Amino acid sequence: MCVEITTLTGAGVAPIVDGLARLRISVFRDFPYLYAGDRAYEARYIGDFVAIPGAAVVAATDGGKLVGAATCAPLAGEVAAFRKPFEDAGMDVSRFCYFGESVLDPAYRGLGIGHRFFDGREAHARALGLDYATFCAVIRPEEHPMRPAGYSPLDAFWTKRGYGKVDGLVGRFSWTDIGAEAETDKPMQFWTRAL
Repeated sequence: MCVEITTLTGAGVAPIVDGLARLRISVFRDFPYLYAGDRAYEARYIGDFVAIPGAAVVAATDGGKLVGAATCAPLAGEVAAFRKPFEDAGMDVSRFCYFGESVLDPAYRGLGIGHRFFDGREAHARALGLDYATFCAVIRPEEHPMRPAGYSPLDAFWTKRGYGKVDGLVGRFSWTDIGAEAETDKPMQFWTRAL
């Protein structure tokens, strides 16, 4: 494996859009997201993301193939579902960089790429002059019927990176779960850190 990590912006994102859609559908199918996946939705979602001024994708490629990606964009440019919890709490969204998905082919996990994704996004946020980084993670009950035995959330990894949950800073986002007929709202816990 010879993984190359690059930060892409603007038109530079176009060549990886299909690969990013594929990875999002594949990785988010697993617990805790259980995302059923929809190519049409992915095309809209990624298109809207790329249009945000200051958006970036930290891409991991191996031999030219996209094997992982992590996104970020100024929170002020993100959709209302991500901004609203901050606005409701009286927080200045113009000071935050929102870290979206971080998706990685399972064959490439455990190689430090997750850290490199955070390093790249944090560097991009600093270059934009933003003061804080934030992301959110779905909240699923401990007794969820699709929770795999031995499942371990990424909380310890995020904490080591300096992120912490913000009490009460919970958003809502909708998608269709595997086996479901329609989208349902999911609670999303926000984590933040100062840059």
